[in-house]
Amino acid sequence: MNRSFDKCRSVLITGASRGLGLQIVKDLVRRKDSPARVIATARHPTAAKELQDLSKTHSGVHIISLDVISQASIDAAVQEVTMLVGEDGLNCLINNAAIGIPTDLESVTAEAMMKTFESNTVAPLMVTKAFLPLLRVAAAQGSGMGIDRAAVVNISSILGSIQLNWGAGAAFKSYGYRTSKATLNMVTRCLATDLGTDGILCMALHPGWVRTDMGGPLADLSVEESITSVLAVIAGLTEKDHGEYRDYAGKPLPW
Repeated sequence: MNRSFDKCRSVLITGASRGLGLQIVKDLVRRKDSPARVIATARHPTAAKELQDLSKTHSGVHIISLDVISQASIDAAVQEVTMLVGEDGLNCLINNAAIGIPTDLESVTAEAMMKTFESNTVAPLMVTKAFLPLLRVAAAQGSGMGIDRAAVVNISSILGSIQLNWGAGAAFKSYGYRTSKATLNMVTRCLATDLGTDGILCMALHPGWVRTDMGGPLADLSVEESITSVLAVIAGLTEKDHGEYRDYAGKPLPW
């Protein structure tokens, strides 16, 4: 199994100004097999100091403005990325941008639910749809499935597992976050059924419980530990991962 990015010419990461997204960019550019183009998106690129610093020291880092809940912003980003990747197309799209609003039964509101769905479920679908032409260009240039050809990786969560939201697994209360990730898993499976014939691999990936602004200080993994494992999984994706829901170690999760 290939666990390298050496044949992956381009990776685009949404929500790359901090947390997991930023660490993905950091790890990719430090690799000996770093993709030629690491495209990092952020809502406010000028305020993303660490990203800006990386782009100054690594010529392969390209920072693109992208607000994933704005169709106009998505369309503008597609135009910029098209100019960057040209005839190579886009090999790997990592839909990482997400929000978390803690909402138990007492505090949940319709507004919080809709806002969370918009960012965590609808946005990854609309971003993927917009970048499909570039993914198809890349997919047409290879065989098999994986990042050597074209892949969509939706960063999901074990909290989106309906089966595991029971007993001890139900301790974390967040109607919006849990249901948005469960629905993202369904979006991922829908994309997999539609894009398999194009050779575009689609899968949902749980990065672990990570010490980020969203995960909190008591989480199991550091950002570095999570992303080291996440990138190993992404590098090794094959047909067997198409349409699947896996964790950062590559293990299947129950839907």
